Amino acid sequence: MRLFSRFGARSLVGLDIGSSSVKAVELAPAPDGFDLLRVGTAPVPPESIVQGAFLNSGAIVEAIGAALEDGKIRAQDVCTAVSGHSVIVKKIALPKMSQEELEESIRWEAEQYIPFDVNEVNLDFQILSEAEGEEQMDVLLVAVKKDLIDDYVQVLGEARLRPAIIDVAAFAVQNAYEANYGTSEEVTALVHIGAQTVHIDVVQGGMPLFTRDVSAGGNQYTEEIQKVLSLGFEEAERMKIGGSGSEEDQEVVPQEVEEAMRSVTESLVGEIARSIEFFSATAAGNDVTRAVLSGGSAQVPGLDKAFHERTGLPVSIMNPLARMRPNKRFDPERLEELGPRLGVGIGLALRRLDDR
Repeated sequence: MRLFSRFGARSLVGLDIGSSSVKAVELAPAPDGFDLLRVGTAPVPPESIVQGAFLNSGAIVEAIGAALEDGKIRAQDVCTAVSGHSVIVKKIALPKMSQEELEESIRWEAEQYIPFDVNEVNLDFQILSEAEGEEQMDVLLVAVKKDLIDDYVQVLGEARLRPAIIDVAAFAVQNAYEANYGTSEEVTALVHIGAQTVHIDVVQGGMPLFTRDVSAGGNQYTEEIQKVLSLGFEEAERMKIGGSGSEEDQEVVPQEVEEAMRSVTESLVGEIARSIEFFSATAAGNDVTRAVLSGGSAQVPGLDKAFHERTGLPVSIMNPLARMRPNKRFDPERLEELGPRLGVGIGLALRRLDDR
């Protein structure tokens, strides 16, 4: 959804400003997919971003600059994404009307569906369907608090970047998925597990049916490992995805870490499963038939298996680079490690300045 835009037709840098790291991606169209031109990442200091709120803008600006430098990215037009409690996405049914009529009435219509003062939000919408002979149409409504948009615009400005499009993180993941795997009539739950937030987007035939952000994520694993083993954040983070701790910890790591991570996995999977079950209970027969996981924490050992056991759904891990042809200068091992984390960044980099 385009919430803030400039004009033109050039490609954009996809800039995923996450609570644990910034990911910057630059793509170019190719006959059989896309050329992956540049990728840069940089860590974001803990507590700089909490539940989507920017608490240390200076550190975030530095991380953005470091990610761009890491990827040797010089372009300044960027597409970034928002998420969290300040972002409301709803599929609503409205009386059939033209695009122009809806543009005039959308603020009044939105008042009935969003929990914020309509004067405090930026609104966008997209007509999803308007069947012949029907008196109603389905519309996707997005409302984002202006304070959140202002935070992003300010930080990007301080980083000497031009915010071209501000998207919704869950939709960026959908863009990445469909660019790599195409659209399907299966009802698919795209689940992107970030450090603090899980983005859930249930899609069918290229259309979003249900979108929700859950306040949970990979940091829960890291925090549990820190508590159990009295480790620093970075060492616990490495252990979370299968790394090893210091030599003196080796004898006690396996069992204690396994128990801590199993507990977090059960809690995290339960939160996601309840959202999917809520959709299925209200979707008039459109039950989810499969789940696709992405995000850095999708790499946590055993999470995909636990997800399958809890939901009964076939589960796979998305590779956002499946149809991305990398520049020869990329280190294959680094790309393999980064791959699942780039779902949002790839989806954002697929946008163009002239996109609706």
